[in-house]
Amino acid sequence: MSQRDEKQEHQPEAQEATATGELAALIAADQRGDLSDVTMPENNVEMQSDVENAPVSWSIVAPLSIIIVAIVAWALAATESFNTFASEAFAWLMDNFGWAFIFFGTVFVIFILVIALSKFGSIRLGADDEQPEFRTTSWIAMMFAAGMGIGLMFFGASEPLAMYLDGVPGHEPHEVGTAMGQTMFHWTLHPWALYAVVGLAIAYSTFRLGRKQLLSSAFVPLIGQERADGWLGKLIDGFAIFATIFGTACSLGLGALQISSGLEASGFVNNASTTLIVGIVAVLTLAFLLSAMSGVSKGIQWLSNFNMVIAALLAIFVFVFGPTVSILNMLPTSVGTYLSQFFEMAARTAESADGTAGEFLSGWTIFYWAWWASWTPFVGTFLARISRGRTIREFCLGVLLVPSGVSTVWFAIFGGTAIKLEQTGQSITGDSNEEQLFNLLHTLPGGFFMGIFAVILLGTFFITSADSASTVMASLSQNGKTNPSPWLAAVWGLATAGVGLVMLIAGGSDALNNLQNVTIVAVAPFLIILVALMFAIVKDISNDSIYLAQKEQERFARQLAIERRALRDQAEFERRRKQVAGVFKGSSKSK
Repeated sequence: MSQRDEKQEHQPEAQEATATGELAALIAADQRGDLSDVTMPENNVEMQSDVENAPVSWSIVAPLSIIIVAIVAWALAATESFNTFASEAFAWLMDNFGWAFIFFGTVFVIFILVIALSKFGSIRLGADDEQPEFRTTSWIAMMFAAGMGIGLMFFGASEPLAMYLDGVPGHEPHEVGTAMGQTMFHWTLHPWALYAVVGLAIAYSTFRLGRKQLLSSAFVPLIGQERADGWLGKLIDGFAIFATIFGTACSLGLGALQISSGLEASGFVNNASTTLIVGIVAVLTLAFLLSAMSGVSKGIQWLSNFNMVIAALLAIFVFVFGPTVSILNMLPTSVGTYLSQFFEMAARTAESADGTAGEFLSGWTIFYWAWWASWTPFVGTFLARISRGRTIREFCLGVLLVPSGVSTVWFAIFGGTAIKLEQTGQSITGDSNEEQLFNLLHTLPGGFFMGIFAVILLGTFFITSADSASTVMASLSQNGKTNPSPWLAAVWGLATAGVGLVMLIAGGSDALNNLQNVTIVAVAPFLIILVALMFAIVKDISNDSIYLAQKEQERFARQLAIERRALRDQAEFERRRKQVAGVFKGSSKSK
């Protein structure tokens, strides 16, 4: 065989390896009709979360029930021993792993921003052509609802005031900007980045890939489907329920403390005793059970809408009748200081401020990070449910920015008013943090009646928080069923209320500190799951058809451009060669 024949024989194979050859082959295949049945795999996904007859995972429910009963019994029967253990475990965690909460809190923020701004951002949380289930305005409104709660009611006035009066490590007291910036650090990007990690994992796993609506399902790319369905997956979901119980119990405890203070401040009771707190928890638990048993549409939805109206009215009231100009000044001051001191706050550890920052971090920042982590299964699942059909970029940026904006405005109104009252000699500090909101309201015209509305709002927040959290826990313990059995939700709700009540009783006069200690100790192991979840998300979306198609398109376009340039260069070379040959030929003829 001649060299020329060998070259011709291998020419078609060489052509197939080029982008030009691939394009020609695609055109030919399309003309033959070979590509008519090619569809995106995500468009034909069967949703496992829509299964109606999902069984209860007794391997999760039974052990957790025993553990919760044992903890409650221990706290009631041996209160001193329980408190000692909680204090010592808390101190050990702060000494050895406090840095982990600080470090990974910021890592979560960076992770969500990188994912949002990367090529993964165009991936849709659903089928490729699926449109968002809710309009953008409704979606934002529901995220606004998720961003409101007992926490903002409890700390709205007290935290900025505490930061202003006591100062933060490395800064002197009475620095308004620092006080507001530190509060924003605790309530804006960091908590919502945590929620976004869990929400993104569940939304992608459920609506993009059709897996069960379980936290364990998001770990399939790391541990495999068999382990996700087995004991390891049960352990992950069990940890999620355990963390949610204690995080929600902490919120319910704060709400009960503040309600009792509100009743005392309004003159309905003379002394807020432990008996009163037990009665408040009992009444609100009964109300929650009625809400849970009535169904989502009739119970929690109505109360959530009611909450938003009352919260908005309360904020508008303080804004109008409070120091309006000072509140408006607080907005740029808060945002500017937050941005300028962000890295200082993110890098603050127990060694900061000459080794004196540890107490501040354990009482504020690390408590918050643990509290936010405990709420991630609940809030993350909620965010996932309302975000179906949106892109990853829309989800990440929306979840980060919208609630953060709401929190900024809320703290500017209530925290700014509290600081201004302190500056003008009308201090609202009182004897405890729980009463500061009501002291603030009572300084304004008509504040007595708004204080009553605040008590009602705290009660409805208590009910909706317990209702929503228990529904998520029931879903996690019933194989990810979207609408789990009401009785199962009621069981988890009772368990949460019981834990919250026990934490209050065991804490005695130092109930708030006890709530913080127990929450951090209970939730600490869940931090490992959240860190691992980031790797699971990246591995999952790295195999997404849209992402792979983009990579292939970029490779093909780049190779096609190289071939076009090579062909153009070759043509230019041939033109110049002929031109030079023509010159030499003409020169030879003239001779």
